[in-house]
Amino acid sequence: MATQTQDAGQAAVETAKVGMPQLDFSTFSNQIFWLVVTLVVIYFILSRIALPRIGGALADRAGTITNDLAEAEELKQRALEAEQAYEKALADARAEAQSINIAMRAEIQAQLDVELAKADAQISARTAEAAAALGEIRNSAMVSVKDVAKATAKEIVAVMGGKADAKTVTTAVTARMKG
Repeated sequence: MATQTQDAGQAAVETAKVGMPQLDFSTFSNQIFWLVVTLVVIYFILSRIALPRIGGALADRAGTITNDLAEAEELKQRALEAEQAYEKALADARAEAQSINIAMRAEIQAQLDVELAKADAQISARTAEAAAALGEIRNSAMVSVKDVAKATAKEIVAVMGGKADAKTVTTAVTARMKG
């Protein structure tokens, strides 16, 4: 039994000396075969399945990016056109507002001129009426003064003891009033 134990112990020492099985030169050919088989299988899986899918996804992504950039450029151009149209419409609206403003000022000035002309005509008419009324008052005052002067002259002549006829008194008062 001691030999069996010794043989088992020697086998364990030999196994321990070998170390990692990947570094055992006796199994290199087997390991290289399976390495090549595994690499070929991985190559076919990648080249037939995974890489075409990844390439397709990259191509789709590149196409989407290109389309999005083209659409963004188109939208930018539309925005510039819309801004130009807005600026033009704003300028047109300002010009129209200015022309309306000028037209309204002209219309208001025309109405003001008409109203001023009416007011001037009314003032002229009232001034003429006032002048006519003043003339009438002056004439009536002159007639009243003439009547008062005649009556006073008759009374003065009568008080002094003379007799004056109405024609002589009227002639004397008229001559004196004329200057």
